[in-house]
Amino acid sequence: MTNAQDWHRKRSYSPEELDLAKAALADIRAGIEVQKALRRHPLPEGRGFLAKHTLVAAYRELVDTGEWSADGEVLARIRMKPVRTLSGVTTITVLTKPFPCPGECIFCPTEADMPQSYLPDEPGARRGLENEFDPYRQVSSRLKALSEVGHPTDKIELLILGGSWSAYPRDYREWFVRRCFEALNGENPADDHAAAHLSDAQQRNETGKHRCVGLTLETRPDFITRDELIFDRALGATKLQIGIQSLDDRVLALNRRGHSAAQAIEAARLIRAAGFKLVAHWMPNLLGASPESDRADFVRLWEPGSIQSDELKIYPCQLLRSAELYRYWERGEYQPYSEAELITLLADIKPDVPRYCRINRVIRDIPSPNVVEGNRNTSLRQDVALELIRRGTACVCIRCREVRRGKVEIDKLRLNDLVYHTKSTEEHFLTFDTPDDKLAGFLRLSLPRGGNLLRLADLEDAAIIREVHVYGQSIEVGADLPGAAQHAGLGSRLLVEAERITRANGFARLAVISAVGTRQYYAARGFEHGALYMVKPVVSAEA
Repeated sequence: MTNAQDWHRKRSYSPEELDLAKAALADIRAGIEVQKALRRHPLPEGRGFLAKHTLVAAYRELVDTGEWSADGEVLARIRMKPVRTLSGVTTITVLTKPFPCPGECIFCPTEADMPQSYLPDEPGARRGLENEFDPYRQVSSRLKALSEVGHPTDKIELLILGGSWSAYPRDYREWFVRRCFEALNGENPADDHAAAHLSDAQQRNETGKHRCVGLTLETRPDFITRDELIFDRALGATKLQIGIQSLDDRVLALNRRGHSAAQAIEAARLIRAAGFKLVAHWMPNLLGASPESDRADFVRLWEPGSIQSDELKIYPCQLLRSAELYRYWERGEYQPYSEAELITLLADIKPDVPRYCRINRVIRDIPSPNVVEGNRNTSLRQDVALELIRRGTACVCIRCREVRRGKVEIDKLRLNDLVYHTKSTEEHFLTFDTPDDKLAGFLRLSLPRGGNLLRLADLEDAAIIREVHVYGQSIEVGADLPGAAQHAGLGSRLLVEAERITRANGFARLAVISAVGTRQYYAARGFEHGALYMVKPVVSAEA
C-alpha cells in the first residue's frame, strides 16, 4: 500500500465514528478541552480514541448541513498541526519533473527519477513522486488534504521546487504554472481546453475559491537576468529563492558550485530591484569550510551591499551516499560536523540575524537513514533555542517574533520603521510590534537609489512595496477569530505609512509586486494594473 493509499484509508469515516465525533464536538463547543472530550467518547471494543481529523470531518458535515454555524474558535481548537498556517497563509509545495541541472555541485544527491538534489523519501518530494510530478494533481491533492485536517485553503502560497527552475524550457514552466492555477481554480482537470492560457487562469483566480497570494520559485544566482525576472513576474511570481550556499569563492570552487560570490550579490541586487522577496540558501560545513570560516561567512551575508536577504534557509551540508562528496569522505578529505558542533555554530550565528529577516529553516528535512555520518537530528531548531536560553541570548528574526497563537490588542501596537541600506536601495521595514516585541504585521518598502535599474515602465519614478504580511493563524476570508491580527486593518495602515514615506522621499508613484490573489485587495486601495505590477500615484498632477 502506498503512502497516499494509506492516508486516504485513514480518512474514510464510518457513521459511528462521525456520531462519536459530533458528540465530542458538542463538548468542545461547551468549553471542554479537546483531549478530554475525545476521552469521553472512546471508540467501541477498546479500539482507542478518535483522531483529530475525524473531528474536522464531523465539523465540516455539521456546517455543510446547516446544523451548526461556522465557528472559527472551535475549528482552531481541533485543527491538526496549526503551526502550518500560523504565519498567516497556507503553503502548498509542488515539485517539477526530473530534469538535467546545469550545476555540478559535489554535495547534491543524484537520485534516479527525482529532480536534482531531492530524495524520494523527503515529505514534499514524496508527494511529488506519488503524483508523477503532475502540477494539477499535486495542488489538488494537497488542497484536499489540508482541508480535511482543518486548515483554511482560500489563501495559498505556492512554492515551486525541484532543482533550477530557470534551467527548464520556458514552455514547460508556463504550462506548469498554468496547471497550478487551474488546480486552484478547480478547472480543466484533463488539460484538454484548447484555448487554455495562463493569463486567463490568473484572472479567474483573482476571485477564486483558492486564491494564490504568493508564488515562490527556486533557482541559481547565475541564472538571474533582467529577462528572466520579467518572465518570472509574468508567471505571477512574488518571491525568489536562490542558493548562494557561501560567499567564500574558495569554498564555492572546491564544491564546484559554478558561480562566484560576486554573482550571488549581483543576483540579490537585481531581484530586489524587481521588487521580489529574496530568500537565500546558505550551507555551512561545505568542503573546505570550518566552524570558524562559517561564522565569518555568515557575517558577510548582512554587510551593506551584500545579500541581506529577506528570508534565509540554513541548510547544513549533509553527507549522502549518492552525492560526489561521499567519495571525498571515503578518502578522508571531508568530515561532517557533529550534532554538538552544529548546535554550537547555529547558536553562535542566530543572534546576528537582522530583525528584517526570517529564518525559515536551520536544517533540511532529510530523513535520517539517508545521512551517512554527522548530524541526523532534524529538530535542531528546538535544540538551538534551548542553547540560546542557556546562554541568555536570543534570536530576533521574524520567525522568532511572530505573534502566532497570541492575542493581539490592536490599540497597544507600536508602528516602527527599521531603515537599512543595500547595494542600490534604501529599505524600510515597517512593523507593528506588541509591547513584548512580538510581530503582528510588516511591510517591506524599497526606495531605489540610482534610478530604474531594470528599465521597467511600471517602476519608473516609483518606490516598491515588496511584501505586506499580517501574522496570526490563517483564517478564511470573511471569517473572524477574536484577537487575530489578520483582518484587523493592519495591512491598510501599513500601506498608508508606506505611501507617506514614498511621498516624503520624492517619488511620484508607489508600485507593489502583487500576487494574483491579492490584486483585488490592492485595487480596492487605489492601485491600478500596470504591465507587471500594480501602481498608485502619490503626488497630484498640480504638485
